[in-house]
Amino acid sequence: MSTNENPNEFVRSLARGLSVIECFDAENPRQTLSDVAKRTGMTRATARRFLHTLSQLGYVSTDGKYFALLPRVLNLGFAYLSTLNLQQLAQPYMEKLVEKIEETCSISVLDGPDIVYVAREPTKRIMAIAISVGTRLPAFCTSMGKVLLSGLTDDELAAHLQKYPPRKYTRNTVYHTPAVMERVAQIRAQGWAVNDGELEEGLRSIAAPVRSRSGKVVAALNVSTHSSRMTADELVEKVLPDLLSTAQQVSQALAKGVTALSDM
Repeated sequence: MSTNENPNEFVRSLARGLSVIECFDAENPRQTLSDVAKRTGMTRATARRFLHTLSQLGYVSTDGKYFALLPRVLNLGFAYLSTLNLQQLAQPYMEKLVEKIEETCSISVLDGPDIVYVAREPTKRIMAIAISVGTRLPAFCTSMGKVLLSGLTDDELAAHLQKYPPRKYTRNTVYHTPAVMERVAQIRAQGWAVNDGELEEGLRSIAAPVRSRSGKVVAALNVSTHSSRMTADELVEKVLPDLLSTAQQVSQALAKGVTALSDM
């Protein structure tokens, strides 16, 4: 703690709760109550209260013996990346992409059942789609959402769809859980996703993953258009190569930016 900080303002319970989250790492992804108590220096009773609270808030899961972190923990980092890094780093690349293809480009992250738009570069067309930073849309039936879901393991995806059951929005919506899982597995393998009117008829989009330095999917980049301007096949043929290139550039910029910030 800095000597300039008032010790009376230090919230010990918050610090201890964060220490419980931080005690899980690559070498210790699943831990018993005794493990958590030992690694944090807490009593079993205290560790149990913190784990129960984190479980109720959706940050921790348990099978009755072992505890593990849930994807919601990523939200703590997403807030930082979205406001200080991702939007600023991605915008120049998005501008170049939009200038070249003359279609709107966006970036989103996963938050519970939804994607949340964190950056957007609209085309100058009169009939631009009315979406802004902060807009939330269901993940399972959007191109960016499917890309983000492809970053989960099969078990994580199954748990996600069980917690947030898909529903039908249009006649094109793929919403039966087995079909959604099959589609996401295909996207995971090919590295990009196309959405054709699953959320709103007449809207098409194509998305690619933005990855961290370790290769983890941390965001999704997409190009959206109206069905009257481009078919799904034309999106793949005309937009996908530039989209993949831009997503790779953003990933590289993000990795360098995070590294630079972590070294400060």
